[in-house]
Amino acid sequence: MNGLRGLAWLLVFQSIGEALSRGLSLPLPGPVLGMMLMLVGLRFERVRGPVGECATFLLQHLSLLFIPVGVGVMTHLALVSQYGGRMLFVIAISTWIGLGVTALVLYWPDRRKKAEG
Repeated sequence: MNGLRGLAWLLVFQSIGEALSRGLSLPLPGPVLGMMLMLVGLRFERVRGPVGECATFLLQHLSLLFIPVGVGVMTHLALVSQYGGRMLFVIAISTWIGLGVTALVLYWPDRRKKAEG
């Protein structure tokens, strides 16, 4: 029952984010706004407990979420064969950029501590 409350909280925050995004014509997508609101909501135990239980359940069954992607790839196999090399290149480059930015962000506070101390 607590897991269903967690799922309800997830849907409530996403819906509020969508309403804000569309209602105020914001440049951010609704789910992103919903996640930012969720970050604030997770400070409260009434939200944190059920969402944690729901997240644990979803993580245990994460592999099921890849089925629609696999079906999509199989449906559009002609596009994958036509643009597959380009997509692989873009995925590899964006992954390396993401890793680099993450490394810099993690390295930067440590460097500041060493400079101060």
